[in-house]
Amino acid sequence: MKPPLHGTPSLMRAINEGRALRVLLDRGPLTRPEIGELTGLSKPTAFQLLARLQEAGLVVADGIRAGQPGPTAEIYRINPDAAYVAALDVTHDRISVQIADLTGTIRGAHTLPQGTPDPLVDRLAAAIAAAGPPGPLRRIVIGVQGAVDPTTGLLSYATDEDLPGWRIPDLLPTLREGLGTEVDVENDVNLVALAEQAHGAAGDHSDFVLLWADEGLGSALVIGGRLHRGFFGGAGEVGYMPTPGVATARDGGRFGHHGYQALVGGPAVHDLLRTYGVEAPDFSRAMTAAVALSQGTDRAAEEARAGLRLVASRLAVGLAAIASVVDPGLVVLTGGLPTAGGEVLRDLVERELHALTHSRPQVRLSALEGNPVLAGALELGLTSVREELFEGVLISRS
Repeated sequence: MKPPLHGTPSLMRAINEGRALRVLLDRGPLTRPEIGELTGLSKPTAFQLLARLQEAGLVVADGIRAGQPGPTAEIYRINPDAAYVAALDVTHDRISVQIADLTGTIRGAHTLPQGTPDPLVDRLAAAIAAAGPPGPLRRIVIGVQGAVDPTTGLLSYATDEDLPGWRIPDLLPTLREGLGTEVDVENDVNLVALAEQAHGAAGDHSDFVLLWADEGLGSALVIGGRLHRGFFGGAGEVGYMPTPGVATARDGGRFGHHGYQALVGGPAVHDLLRTYGVEAPDFSRAMTAAVALSQGTDRAAEEARAGLRLVASRLAVGLAAIASVVDPGLVVLTGGLPTAGGEVLRDLVERELHALTHSRPQVRLSALEGNPVLAGALELGLTSVREELFEGVLISRS
């Protein structure tokens, strides 16, 4: 049995309010007796608590529940309009936006092509406005192909060509002032990992590695249930990881074609499969074609299987280096390459990885649909806003 909590009346009210809000969020509309039962609060305390939450605008009445034994009971639910969060996925070509209310329901969406010379804040504001927020935003989370270095405040691991206008001093303060609310800028692959943790393949693991394999490579590390960003914000930038058999940064320059990216990025896979007789316009269709060919019994099938084994071994070399240091229980594969390779590629990667490492982490394909960057950005934004509201920051009384 847990010991009783002690504290000031204001602290205890805030704790109880947070507990009730989380129950309503998890369980949906509830009556006052149900809230009291699920939170362990007495009926008078639950009555007072709900009155305070209604006054704060976080809870609203949702009709009457009738047709059951006993008196009719009023139903309460989270007020979805108590806060709004915007998620942005920014690439060189476009800005995709989703707006969600406090319950996580999507209330607006828009994709704005990039290419205008407008200042960064103006471009972001235009994309958000086009998504039609129902009210003022409490937080904006932006996913980018880079990472903010907390030691300098600059966006790193991305060039001006990758994200025009982003490499400015004091990036976060500039965005917060220009957009008029709290803003987080997060690496896009880190956001995908948060989405997998909340809604996808990694929900049952507190230690996992996510590898995004597409035109470019990236990874995210979740350790002890928490995203690991690193001292300079660049944890998981495995595309730059020195890898045997290919050029290093010393040879090709800081942003040159080298390391793990040169070994198994999209262009490298495309070239590799071509040498095994698989012709296709791009790496994704080449991988799909190789998997299809590998199911046959002729010489072309043998060649395709050999090519797939080599792709898997290259992926596994990098994953083995990461796994040897981080020791995860799970590796999640996502991006265009694993999507095209499917279970055939997943199985080959897992076999190769287990042959290279002492531990034997599971390898799973992503279980997400839609845009995982936006899903992760909403998860991060909603978690932050709910913590502020549910822990009584706004509603505790002195």
